Amino acid sequence: MKICAYEHSFDKLAAAEMLFVMIRGDGEKPGNAAVRRLFMTTMRDLEKKLRKLDYHQARLYLFCNFISLMLITAYSIMMLSPTVQEVFPEGGDSRKQMQAIFVLAVVGCTAFTIYATALFFRKKSRQVGILMALGISKGKLAPILYREILFLSFLSSGFGILAGIPLVVLLWNSFRLFLADSEQMQLNMRIANLGIPLAFLAMVVGLACVTAKRYLARTDILDTIKEEHKNEPVKELGRWCGPAGIIVLLAGAVGGYAAPFVSMRLFRIYASGWLNILYAPVFIGLYMILLHTVVYGWRFRPGRSGYEKRKGGSGRKSSSSLKSNLISYSMMKFQGKQTVNNMLVSTVLIAGACFAIFYLPMLTTSMTDGLKDRPYGYLYHYRADQSGLSKKEVEGLASEYGLSLKDWHEAEYVNLGMDGFTDVGGGQEGDKIIEEYWELMAEGKFFSESSLKELTGTEVTVEPGTYLGIVDDGEENTFAMRTDCKIFTNMSTRKTIQTSFAGWAHYNMLVDSGKGYYVLNDADYAEIAEGAAGEWRGVMHVFNVDGEDDYQFADRLLRSFVASVDESCNLASFYDRVYKIALNERGKEYWGDDTAASLAAKIDLSRINDSDFRLWWEYMPKSVMLEKTDFMRTFSVFLMMFLFIFLICITAACVIGYTRCQTIALNNRYVFDDLKKLGAPPAFLIKEIRRQCCTVIRTPAVIGIIGMSGLYTMILYANDGKLSMTEVKGLGICGLVILGIAALLYAVYYGTVKSLVRELVEKE
Repeated sequence: MKICAYEHSFDKLAAAEMLFVMIRGDGEKPGNAAVRRLFMTTMRDLEKKLRKLDYHQARLYLFCNFISLMLITAYSIMMLSPTVQEVFPEGGDSRKQMQAIFVLAVVGCTAFTIYATALFFRKKSRQVGILMALGISKGKLAPILYREILFLSFLSSGFGILAGIPLVVLLWNSFRLFLADSEQMQLNMRIANLGIPLAFLAMVVGLACVTAKRYLARTDILDTIKEEHKNEPVKELGRWCGPAGIIVLLAGAVGGYAAPFVSMRLFRIYASGWLNILYAPVFIGLYMILLHTVVYGWRFRPGRSGYEKRKGGSGRKSSSSLKSNLISYSMMKFQGKQTVNNMLVSTVLIAGACFAIFYLPMLTTSMTDGLKDRPYGYLYHYRADQSGLSKKEVEGLASEYGLSLKDWHEAEYVNLGMDGFTDVGGGQEGDKIIEEYWELMAEGKFFSESSLKELTGTEVTVEPGTYLGIVDDGEENTFAMRTDCKIFTNMSTRKTIQTSFAGWAHYNMLVDSGKGYYVLNDADYAEIAEGAAGEWRGVMHVFNVDGEDDYQFADRLLRSFVASVDESCNLASFYDRVYKIALNERGKEYWGDDTAASLAAKIDLSRINDSDFRLWWEYMPKSVMLEKTDFMRTFSVFLMMFLFIFLICITAACVIGYTRCQTIALNNRYVFDDLKKLGAPPAFLIKEIRRQCCTVIRTPAVIGIIGMSGLYTMILYANDGKLSMTEVKGLGICGLVILGIAALLYAVYYGTVKSLVRELVEKE
């Protein structure tokens, strides 16, 4: 018993001595008196000293919490502001994309916060083990640890939330400088807007406490002390896993993307959401690629580090590459499990960042190309049963702003019923596609040859019994046009004519995402349009202004035009009156007349500034001045939201890469110390550090950027089976953006290498 007590006392004395050296940090060995004084130190004093010692170790943890909460707070405030809610309409694709990528960004922030927490406790584990060796029970140690982690978490996260508020105000006011109508940019900072960051704060604190509990739960003191050197070797699958991973990834991407089309066209069934599970091989393949990268690398140089020829002509993988990188590969391999997981998350985050930032140049290119080279600055149309605005009234408005009209042209058109096939199988997920031929299936707007020439100056020839579809010069909107029609119907008289599609006419200002514009032979037009009521006829005007165009005039013209029509014109461009009549005649209800759907199908004429109004109103005038201003307003909001998502994703990826490199270096510090003792030159050590950092940071960057670029190009091509010049221009700008992302990631790589060199090579 005495011997055991003596040994226990000796262990406590040795542990106290180690703790004393750790706190002092000067390497000076204490005397017995110093050790006795240390034992007499109160728990409060010890806690204070350990907290001061932890400040250096906790810097990364504090930084991660601060940055994540600041970004998420600012983003949440912007996302819930009235302007953003208007620009991103409820149920719209843009809002879904915004929310989906934001979820990905939150996952990224969560991931790098977890990694920073784990790294902090790995560095702190030696302290915990020594305190346990001193005889401090877990019950007494737990309050110290929990108080410290709660203090650090609330401190960094609280300052992050507070910093997010002035950040969003600064960014918002900066973007307002791009807007003509800045009064519409309202930033609403209600208490409810802080719900998301507060929930994230609670999650950060909870994860930190769970991690602290995990380290305290260890019963083996030595295991706790050696935690920072713990290895997590990855299971090797063989050299085949890399090439096989590429095949699996491509198969998953193609299979997941093509599954809905196969389901609908081959099996005639509406695609189920469960088909998204076919994308799972993408992540499996990506994991296999990253695993191969960590364990083997990808250097295949024939003769030296690639394949050597056997006598029979077959080849085998040379081991020289592996031998030349044995040290770096070994260090990576023994930390491979977490390394591969981290690289997988980083790859997904970089891909998400690319998707978010690609949206902006594509949107800009599409808008600018759509506005350039318009022959007329203004176009508006209205039903013949409405008063509309006459030329005299428009001249009066223009004169108030010192402007006059020129190049005034007007023409009439008629709305006809178009035949075709429609699905009567239900249209929901899993429903069978059952098509029926209906003589009345869709609504279209038709000009005669003469009226089109009068309006646009464009002369086209349409053979009797045929029709042309009007598209833009690049024929980018052909997917929305109907080219299979055989019968056109006058909706007032129900008179019909036989017809067939004969090709395209080109005029950029008559591109309509809703009904589409078409041209008939003069004689056919006169025959089918006879007797059409005013609600099925329309009048269109185009003109330019003589003088410098004025936003106030354009806005006044819009408001005057809205006042000239009644509530029966409050229809969205995708509201199809012909299809509604066809359904009603069959005893069915049109979706746009349903109580819930009618909110989307009907436009509130009093909310002129809403994005829904300007984007989807059936009779929305076209004005270069208004559209430029609206685009700047919309683009500024898009820029704020998607740029912020990009920043969150790319920051998360960078921090994950940095923390992973730091962890590998920390766990292999003794390897570098041994190499230095064996006489390894600094250049060799630096080379090994670069190889590891290059693998951790460069590989996710290359895969994420290339993968998302390919996916984005495939999506653009799949929309209409081609890449237009506008899309090619947008992809070119995306290429320049990629160079910027690459430069940023290289800067992170360079900074990480420099930091590790200072810590592992230069530090004695």
